[in-house]
Amino acid sequence: MADIVLNVEVRENAGTGAARAARRDGKVPGVLYGGGDKPVSIAVPSNEFRKALYSGKLLGHMITLRHGGKDQHVIAKDVQFHPVSDEPVHFDLYRVGQHQMIKISVPVHFKNQDISPGMKRGGALTIAVHEVQLMAPADQIPEEIVVDLAGVDVGDAIKSEDLILPKGVKLAAHDAHVTIASIGMSSAMARGETDDEAAEDAPEA
Repeated sequence: MADIVLNVEVRENAGTGAARAARRDGKVPGVLYGGGDKPVSIAVPSNEFRKALYSGKLLGHMITLRHGGKDQHVIAKDVQFHPVSDEPVHFDLYRVGQHQMIKISVPVHFKNQDISPGMKRGGALTIAVHEVQLMAPADQIPEEIVVDLAGVDVGDAIKSEDLILPKGVKLAAHDAHVTIASIGMSSAMARGETDDEAAEDAPEA
């Protein structure tokens, strides 16, 4: 069930001027699209939008859009920020059914670096992909995909096919066969130094 509820109002006009007017009125302008219907210009009070955004449960999650006493499920697909103030200035919502399969990008995180054989030997982790595109039911989008480095050694690579995905979730075709990360030789290992030797050679602060 969606945790976030956005109370929106429909904007009569679209375009840059109308978006600026909404921001002057203390609102964040946005667009609702998808689901076979025409795009609709909308706006949400800035304080309400910021609260939802900073909860961490807005982007990439199914939420509830409320307008005129009616609710519908949407996915927050994109938020644009002001380059100086970093305040949200525009957002895109996508209409979805509760169990509809959608394509969405989800971040990849890593755990157990401290017990990875390759990392303990002084290897360097190179991350090639920081997020993957998934096909997932709208109400079961994972927060993240976690890669366990516990058994990963120098020279090993983690492929997208190795990722452990929740039931009902699969990789989108774009990321079905990519390298996520690898552990290679660090410069110290290439010189044949131990971690202690590398530390001794490092310049003093």
